[in-house]
Amino acid sequence: MDSALLLVSFIVFVALIFDFINGFHDAANSVATIVATRVLSPFQAVLWAAFWNFIAAIPLLFFHEAGVAKTVGAGMVDIRLVTEMVVLAGLAGAIFWNLFTWYFGLPSSSSHALMGGYAGAAMAKVAATRGAGASFEAIVPAGWTSTVAFIFIAPLIGLCLGYLLMVLVFWLFRRSSPRRMDGWFRRLQLISSGLFSYSHGANDAQKTMGIITSVLVAAGYLKEFDVQWWVVLSAHAAIALGTMSGGWRIVHTMGARLTRLKPRGGFCAETAGAIAILFPTYLKVPVSTTHVITGAVAGVGSIQRLKAVRWGLAANILWAWVLTIPMSALAGGLSFLIIHWLTGRM
Repeated sequence: MDSALLLVSFIVFVALIFDFINGFHDAANSVATIVATRVLSPFQAVLWAAFWNFIAAIPLLFFHEAGVAKTVGAGMVDIRLVTEMVVLAGLAGAIFWNLFTWYFGLPSSSSHALMGGYAGAAMAKVAATRGAGASFEAIVPAGWTSTVAFIFIAPLIGLCLGYLLMVLVFWLFRRSSPRRMDGWFRRLQLISSGLFSYSHGANDAQKTMGIITSVLVAAGYLKEFDVQWWVVLSAHAAIALGTMSGGWRIVHTMGARLTRLKPRGGFCAETAGAIAILFPTYLKVPVSTTHVITGAVAGVGSIQRLKAVRWGLAANILWAWVLTIPMSALAGGLSFLIIHWLTGRM
């Protein structure tokens, strides 16, 4: 095996490690509500979520519509500036920020960590070759407009849908006792949690596909940005395996500390979250499943009274969201400079 192929293989492996950590980190988003409502045990919940994470690969294999992958891989950073070292450094920055926030139990966005790390590494490369003032030449502004907008839009969609679904549920079941209502929604929550896990896999796994495809293009193994079938399957397998490993620190934050949930609330939060993710996925926009489900849970919790949501904790989560892109970009940039210093390669 020649050195170029060995390097690319290593970077693909690191990308799949990130995807695994993404599933591990975001497992809480997929299973927190169904665990908090005690519909499934933690072990049952992660198996259920992992299954739907992987199933989300099927439409991509048949219809080849990996729009989110193309946006992340070639629509946010100038692909002409991307090298193997840029991709490796971007992944290193994203993995660092993911593990840092996981350690402190903060549900930050793996998606935005990846995009921030990738952009930061590309900017560091431009700064090293053209000067610091030219750093932003690495960025494709059009690709960032919708992504940054959905940092705010996605959780608001989740919040509003969660609230409206709870209103609808209370109206439809106004003559039912709470016990009977929860009996129904304990069954329905299996469907809603599966749908949310499917949407998580459909959007999040594509981000890793975009990164892997970009390194294949940079290394000359692909002439144009075209996501290969083996990339689709490996990315979905990695995120599913990560989900099976769980992330119980963040499960505690999302499922219990932010607000108290019952099965009907869990159903509404998961359904609202799934819709709020599948809509931008259709638009080829990468969004954060963490942001969406946090908004949905807050919307469900606020139906009883605003004080039912622990807004102080929500504020801490919001700060983690705001810091994710700049901090992971900083980590990605520093990683690129370290790799360049060690190897002499750009």
